[in-house]
Amino acid sequence: MLKLEGVFTALLTPFRNGAVDYPALRAMLEDQIAGGIAGVVPCGTTGESPSLSYEEHLEVIAKTVEFAAGRCLVIAGTGANSTQEALEMTRKAQQLGVDATLQVTPYYNKPTQEGLYRHFASVADLGLPVVLYNVPSRTGIPIATETVVRLSEHPGIAAIKEAGGSVDRVSEILDRCGITVLSGDDSLTLPMIAVGAKGIISVASHLIPKQLSEMVKLALAGDFAGALKIHRRYYRLFRDLFVETNPIPVKAAVAAQGRIAQEYRLPLCELAPANREKLLATMKSCGLL
Repeated sequence: MLKLEGVFTALLTPFRNGAVDYPALRAMLEDQIAGGIAGVVPCGTTGESPSLSYEEHLEVIAKTVEFAAGRCLVIAGTGANSTQEALEMTRKAQQLGVDATLQVTPYYNKPTQEGLYRHFASVADLGLPVVLYNVPSRTGIPIATETVVRLSEHPGIAAIKEAGGSVDRVSEILDRCGITVLSGDDSLTLPMIAVGAKGIISVASHLIPKQLSEMVKLALAGDFAGALKIHRRYYRLFRDLFVETNPIPVKAAVAAQGRIAQEYRLPLCELAPANREKLLATMKSCGLL
């Protein structure tokens, strides 16, 4: 089974004049690889996947694989609330050469836990390693611990991204099965690793890939004092990157550094002025502007 450990950047999708800005995507990916991240996750929540067309979605994945050129893992977001759509997208991503797929809990139609199990198991049957994505604040329902335990027995399930905000849930999962857990919240990376998680699918790593990679490396080696110093230095950044709906703030932050255009697709739009000021002040205090 694929080993997933370290920092995985949940790549934003840069736009310019309404289209995907592939030169900016490539430059951003180079920065991530230079910063020592373990992998990238295109077309997830941070990548504004709901606003990408089907063709754009696959093209972003294809370009990410091309640009990464085997230098880091690529975990493609290919989830959907339709199992058939998730299967089709995952097959295409598999053909493009990704290393794994991130599968979000089907949203809006609120399946039962049995339906969730069958959905994820069907995708895992394709043979591409699956990272489950538990984010009930966006999908409306959690993947119950019992369902995670059942799915952990499937050879195609590689890990779970835990973005439910609960360190206790990580402990509960790992008390009952051996699945790899990755934090889905930057501010909870350190406490989740303390109870057994193996890394983070990160938003903040767009800005501090090297520092976050070092924090996770120290924590996984048991040097929590060293890791805590980095956590404390950047805690306000972790917090303020979620001052509004992700990925609105991180796009504003990366744009403020001149690396992308500050461009969104509706229904997402630019930060409120007061929140922008707060975020930029935090970036300056962290030495990022």
